[in-house]
Amino acid sequence: MGKAVASKKKSRAKRPMRARPARRQRTAGGISNYRSALNFLNSQTNFENMLRVGYTPTNFKLARMSRILDALGNPHKKFKCLHVAGTKGKGSTCHMLAAMLRGCGYRTGLYTSPHVVDIRERIQVNGHMVTEGEFARLIAKIAPIVRRMESSKPTYFDVLTAAGFLHFANQRVEYAVIETGLGGRLDSTNVIKPDVIGITAISYDHMQQLGHTLEAIAEEKAGIFKAGVPALSVPQTPGVKRVMQDVAKRVGCEVKFIGEDVEFSYRFESSRATGPHARICMMTPASRFDHVAVPLLGEHQALNCGLALGMLDALRAKHHAIPEQRAVDGLTKLKIPGRFELIREQPRILVDGAHNAASIAALMRAIGQNISYDSMVVIFGCSADKDIDGMLNQLQLGADKVIFTNNGTPRSADPRELQARFIEKSQKMAQIAPTLQDAYRTALHCVTREDLICVTGSFYLVGLAKQHLLGDPPVAQAR
Repeated sequence: MGKAVASKKKSRAKRPMRARPARRQRTAGGISNYRSALNFLNSQTNFENMLRVGYTPTNFKLARMSRILDALGNPHKKFKCLHVAGTKGKGSTCHMLAAMLRGCGYRTGLYTSPHVVDIRERIQVNGHMVTEGEFARLIAKIAPIVRRMESSKPTYFDVLTAAGFLHFANQRVEYAVIETGLGGRLDSTNVIKPDVIGITAISYDHMQQLGHTLEAIAEEKAGIFKAGVPALSVPQTPGVKRVMQDVAKRVGCEVKFIGEDVEFSYRFESSRATGPHARICMMTPASRFDHVAVPLLGEHQALNCGLALGMLDALRAKHHAIPEQRAVDGLTKLKIPGRFELIREQPRILVDGAHNAASIAALMRAIGQNISYDSMVVIFGCSADKDIDGMLNQLQLGADKVIFTNNGTPRSADPRELQARFIEKSQKMAQIAPTLQDAYRTALHCVTREDLICVTGSFYLVGLAKQHLLGDPPVAQAR
C-alpha cells in the first residue's frame, strides 16, 4: 500500500506544469507606474505653466482641496506642521527648518515648490525624495477621487499637495515643513492648522494675481495666519508690517518681527576653513542661539535663518522638545540644489533660482561678497509675467555681459524683448540665444579661467542647466 502511494506521488511529480499567464501589473486609478502617474498629473490644469491666471476662488478653491483630503482620510491632520509663506526665501527657510528638526531627531517631512530637476524633490522625508514607486501609488490613490470631482476639477498643485500630505501620513512623520505655492490665502496648502507660521521677505512678484502694491501682496501672504497660532516674520517695510499686524489682529493671533520683537543680530566673517559666511545670534526667554553659522551664502540668508530659528523658538515656547545644539548641528549638513550652487569649476558656473527683482538684487550682492572673479557673464531667462524691469535693473548692477535665452516653459519671456529692454537701461553688452545650450556655447567664447558664468532668472532654467551642463540624463517631468 505504501509503495502504491509512493508511485502515485511520483507520477504526479512528473506531470508537466502548465504555464500560468503573466499577471498584468495593476494599481488603482489606471496608474501602473511612475510615467503613467506623471501623465495623469500633466493632464490636470497647471497654473505654473500659464502666463495669465485669474486669482479667484473658482481657480483657487480651498473647499476643493478639503474634499480631496477628506476622501483620503484627512492625512494632513496626522502630523504637526510649520507653514511658510513670503515672496523670496521661503524655500531656503523651509529647508533650514527641516534640517534643524531632523537634527533634533524628528522624522521630518518637507513640501516645497517648484522643483529644480525632478518633481519628487517637492516631497521629501528626512532629506530623501519620495521614490518613483511610492509616487505612483500616491497618485493612483488620488486619481479616482479627482475623476469623480466633475463640477470643480482639482489642479496640478492640488494633486501634488494631497500626494505630499498623504506621503507624510503614510511615513508617520512627526513634523512637516510646508511651503506655500502662490500667495497664501487661497493656496492649496492653506488647509493645514500649523503649530507655527513664518513669513519671509515681501516683494513684488505675481502682481497680476496678488496685487500691484506690497501691502496688497502682504495681505494675501498673511492669509495663512490662524487663530491662536504664533507667527514670525523677517523685517518688513512699514506698510507691509502694518498690514500683517492688522490681519493678525483680525484672525486672533500674534505676529512678531525678528530684530524688533525678537532679539536678533548677524555679522559677516571669513576664515580659511569656512570662507566668507554669516553668523547670527538670537536671544529669547525660551532659547539662546549664539553665533550660529548660516549654511547658505548671502545677507538675505542670514534673515531667513533667523526666521527659521525664531519659528523653532516658538515651538520651544509651546513646550516642544527642541534641543538647541542638535538643531544647530542639523544646519551644518544642509545643501539646497539650485540656490547659490556652484555646479562646475572649469569654467566656473553658478546657478541660482532667483526669479524676482529682490532675489536678483540679493544674488548680485551675495556674489560680490563671496566670489572673486574678473568678469561675470550671466545667462538669464525668466517668465513673461514677472517684474522684468525690476529684475533687469538689478541685473545690470552685477553682470558684465548678459546672454538672454528662453527659460524652457510656455511662460518664458521673449529673449529679444529682454535684450532690447536691458540695452535701453544699461548700455551694457547683451546677446540672445534661442536655447540654454546655445547660450552656454556663446558664454564659453567669452570667459577666461578667472571669470564666472551665472545662470539665473528661473528655477526652470536652473533645472535645465543642471541637466545639460552636468550631463545628467533628462528626467520625465511634470511642470
